[in-house]
Amino acid sequence: MSFRTIRAQSLNQPPPLAEKITEEPVTLRTAQSTVTCVYMANISGFWRKVTVTWCKNLMNHFFSITVHSLEGDFHCSCKIDLKPWHFWSKKGYKSFEVDGNTVEVFWDIRSAKFSTGPEPCSDFYVALVCDEEVVLLIGDIKKKAYKRTKSRPALVEAIMFYKKENVFAKRCFSTRARLDERKKECDIVVESSTSGPRDPEMWISVDGIVLIHVKNLQWKFRGNQTVLVNNQYVQVFWDVHDWLFGSPGNGRGLFIFKPGFTEPESEKEGSENGSVYHSTISNSSSQEFCLFLHAWKIE
Repeated sequence: MSFRTIRAQSLNQPPPLAEKITEEPVTLRTAQSTVTCVYMANISGFWRKVTVTWCKNLMNHFFSITVHSLEGDFHCSCKIDLKPWHFWSKKGYKSFEVDGNTVEVFWDIRSAKFSTGPEPCSDFYVALVCDEEVVLLIGDIKKKAYKRTKSRPALVEAIMFYKKENVFAKRCFSTRARLDERKKECDIVVESSTSGPRDPEMWISVDGIVLIHVKNLQWKFRGNQTVLVNNQYVQVFWDVHDWLFGSPGNGRGLFIFKPGFTEPESEKEGSENGSVYHSTISNSSSQEFCLFLHAWKIE
């Protein structure tokens, strides 16, 4: 079976673990910012699910990698502490076996730069290697990764199926995601005003451009809208019921960003009635990817 056939079969199926993306509610006592990215990587001729999780709270900061076997079992490769006093663990190597195949993990996060979340945004790499091939490479210093691993780039690149992030803030929630597979990551910001003399409002912006503005949020706390980001149609869904009607200081809003929407005929003809707004312009194709943003509003 060819790689193309394997990839086609994988993309015709729903995103892995799509039915398990909803977790138990997070309380303030256990609150921690997390970013979970799920990939499909071609390891020894078979597509396998790889889960990369970054986590940060008041006491801990770490990342972990899990590679799932073909039967659905998983093998956790490593859990690396990123605390300032654990400098020695910020560059390292580990190996383990998945279905009889040796898989190696290399990482270098010594100079990594972070923004507000637990996931580094630049100057780092995490490489997953099998059969002298880098089957998954995360980060921007790729040349160093190939040099250190002494391995070639993957013949078939890994595919990210979804990204899930828990963010805690008072009114402004930010994340990053590649909504166009051929472009860099976009800055996504959700801002809200749910108290004060004015009616509750919400704004959703991408790369500094407000694409969605919801007024009278108390009546429109659930909804969806289609926007254009880099000439790529993106469906945006939101549910912020708990922001307005949940327990004070522990309300969660759920936002889903799904690229690849099929353009309606009315919008192709330039109809002004469609709920489509424009961001920066570029050419791209749709992709099987979803971003799930869990925005926890705290006091």
